[in-house]
Amino acid sequence: MPLSILPSASCRFDVVSLGECMIRLSPPGHDRLESARQLEVFVGGGEYNVTYALARLGLRCSWIGGLVDNALGRIVENHARAAGLDTSHCVRMKYDGVGREARIGLNFTEVGTSVRGSVTLYDRGYSATSRMKPGDVDLSRLFESERARWFHTGGIFTCLSKTTAELARAALAAAKKGGAVVSYDLNFRSKLWTSELAIATTRPLMPFVDCLIGNEEDFQKVLGYPVEGAGESLRGLKVESYQKMVRKVARDFPNLALIGTTLREVRSGLVNDWSAILYSTAEDRFYLGPKYENLEIEDRVGGGDGFASGVIYGLLTGESLQRCVDLGTAHGALLQTTRGDTSQVTLPELLHVAGGGGARIQR
Repeated sequence: MPLSILPSASCRFDVVSLGECMIRLSPPGHDRLESARQLEVFVGGGEYNVTYALARLGLRCSWIGGLVDNALGRIVENHARAAGLDTSHCVRMKYDGVGREARIGLNFTEVGTSVRGSVTLYDRGYSATSRMKPGDVDLSRLFESERARWFHTGGIFTCLSKTTAELARAALAAAKKGGAVVSYDLNFRSKLWTSELAIATTRPLMPFVDCLIGNEEDFQKVLGYPVEGAGESLRGLKVESYQKMVRKVARDFPNLALIGTTLREVRSGLVNDWSAILYSTAEDRFYLGPKYENLEIEDRVGGGDGFASGVIYGLLTGESLQRCVDLGTAHGALLQTTRGDTSQVTLPELLHVAGGGGARIQR
């Protein structure tokens, strides 16, 4: 099924995302949390990262999540505003002084190196976003009056609570009704829910989705599609194995127009092989992104969101599907060259690398 994208002039927003944004605290370099004497402050969250990156690339974007009226909430909002990311539909909650009712979620992330992988420790219980529920967001105003060309959410928001799962379904349905293209990133988080609950919750959402995104683990744990030849390490898998799995997903959900899958093989904490594929159901054709072998990375967190935002940028600016997967793969690679979850990539940098440009010094 081909995508039908609303014209820019008919919509207030190019892209709207729904999801949690947290404050991330990381020891400098590759230090351990337990011995840290200082922590670096970053902002990020799966769905937020996508619209933040797209706002940096020049699109009109809005993020919807929970905010608390304290200094931590203002860190998040100031970060969004710095990129021109709209927050007018965010749900703002009073701070009770201790965070019993609502708070900004935290995550503590160690950036791994060598044989030690990166590790995230969550402190996000009772967060403002997890308290969001149907009725908190004026979906009619958003998708019928203001309108959006694209809506993006995913498994991280859906899994936060029973009410966020209900709101995710309502938002997906409203976006679809309003004519927006809908993308969903499966984004499995084992610390937040079980695979069994993820599958039971997510499969009923798929009829609303046009563009599905995820890696090999996501498809296994969130939709229940094993990848042939995948062991626990998920190493050494052939592209053909992913393609076979993706065709099964497309067969079971014929409403899907595109399925994007990132391909990552971890060689060490700071060296990964990185690529991606994009499947067009209308053409029954796979588009393979550039292969970045032995990619030296600074921080792997957010690479999948970088892929998603690069693909969406290409689709909304009228690029070919091959160019879209090139942009997505390059953007994901570039995002991993800086610390923090969110993109620091400029449009000229993205176009340079997606076009095959190298890393020679620019003077």
